Amino acid sequence: MTLKIHIDDSAAPYEQVRAQISEQARSGALPVGYRLPTVRGLAESLGLAANTVAKAYRALESDGVIETRGRNGTFVAAAGSAAERELASAAQAYAERARRLGTDEKAALAAVRDALRAVYGE
Repeated sequence: MTLKIHIDDSAAPYEQVRAQISEQARSGALPVGYRLPTVRGLAESLGLAANTVAKAYRALESDGVIETRGRNGTFVAAAGSAAERELASAAQAYAERARRLGTDEKAALAAVRDALRAVYGE
């Protein structure tokens, strides 16, 4: 696992750690079952505070990307099933909310495209 933290980046260090691990897990560079370094170990190797890495790990666990198995460590979770379920649920909630607001499908899709461009920088 290779992570690079850019201090001059606008993204917070914990977000950089979260995004890079998430991308590596999604791409298969970090296979399912791969054991991640301890919070302290990764923090030391990156020159970050342990709380920064712990925050990234908590976010990754919440997203279903990793799972903690107590004293056995932290591992890359099964390929995206939890993340896919959460994404589908969020999409359903958005669609229902857009309809309740009286927005037509075209306007709802345009709002999603704008939000995705803002987040992904496209």
